[in-house]
Amino acid sequence: MDETSQASFDTVMAFMGAMAQGPDAMAPLMADDMVWHNEGDNTVPWIGREKVGKAAIFEFLGVFGAGLQTTKWENTDAFASGDTVAVFGVMNGITTASGQEIGEFSFALRAKVRDGQVVLWHWFEDSFALSQAYHKRG
Repeated sequence: MDETSQASFDTVMAFMGAMAQGPDAMAPLMADDMVWHNEGDNTVPWIGREKVGKAAIFEFLGVFGAGLQTTKWENTDAFASGDTVAVFGVMNGITTASGQEIGEFSFALRAKVRDGQVVLWHWFEDSFALSQAYHKRG
């Protein structure tokens, strides 16, 4: 892997690790104009809305943390090319609104890094299964 790709990869992996530690650990790894986007069902409070900037992202993470108890997050593949990092894996969780388990689902992440900070976090997941659990339809 070339130097730029390795630096981007390391930044995204460090950011993932910092998520478990909270905003103080995450903030230095985030660009001021960072964009966080989750594809999917807009009826779930933390899905389908683009957040721009640290304040909006931290507010979103509070909603996400209150709404979903993650019970599994396993990265299965990850690679980088230049400023872009792709991560694939599996997750599971329980929606606090319904108390229902989502069931194991796949995710993909496309992240971009600029000057040693994450500038884009574009998350793709099976929001259908998540929506079903959230709305007690499954």
